[in-house]
Amino acid sequence: MRRRELIVLLGAAGLARPLALRAAQTTMPIVGFLHSGSLSGRETQVAAFREGLADSRYIEGKNLVIEYRWAEGNYDLLPGLVSDLLRRQVAVIVASSFPSALVAKQATTTIPIVFMAGDDPIKHGLAASLNHPGGNATGVSLLTAGLNGKRLGVLHELVPKAALIAFLVNPNNPNSETQSSEVRGAAQSIGLRIEVLQASTETEIDAAFAALAERGAGAFILGPDPFFFNRRQQLVTLAARYAVPAIYEVREFVEAGGW
Repeated sequence: MRRRELIVLLGAAGLARPLALRAAQTTMPIVGFLHSGSLSGRETQVAAFREGLADSRYIEGKNLVIEYRWAEGNYDLLPGLVSDLLRRQVAVIVASSFPSALVAKQATTTIPIVFMAGDDPIKHGLAASLNHPGGNATGVSLLTAGLNGKRLGVLHELVPKAALIAFLVNPNNPNSETQSSEVRGAAQSIGLRIEVLQASTETEIDAAFAALAERGAGAFILGPDPFFFNRRQQLVTLAARYAVPAIYEVREFVEAGGW
């Protein structure tokens, strides 16, 4: 299923309760839209979200208010952004990234949360099970666990002479350890060496590329992360500067010049 279709589903699901139940709180229901990244590059997703709401006859500015909160890749801002949405008495929180979903779930047990997650929602406490999530959170899991290992396999086929491959993760991402373990296991199974590097700032991204060049990495895998998505131009520029073949999560990196 395409990402646009998933966002449409999220938009429709988040307002299931009748408007009458919330009429005493506000003239129009308020939806809190929370993301750990930025709007840049996600305009299509936001447009699809609005279209999904419109399909259920919820029109922003007409019978619905949407409060957007973007952490701009700074995950430390998420708790404050959630608190701000709670003060606005939102009817539902749409957490359209894995880190934002976890923070929202920690902040409230009563306000409905509709999330989109790439990692296992059960393992991280977002849902009790896939069939019966329970609690106040539900959503869509992209079930991307294992894809980093597959990316490693593809990269090995493309660059078979690369005996050492660098893998970059954001240590602030809740699933960074899962990603690293997954790639290490996949590398061991095919006899490759993996160098796991970490970066959570622009400066640390620069340092990570300098490190992979110093250690002689023959190829590079980028771990999925909203902050890295925000810094995609920096990442693809550095990969080209150091002439290291790279594999990314989504096509926007290629559109930004990745190869």
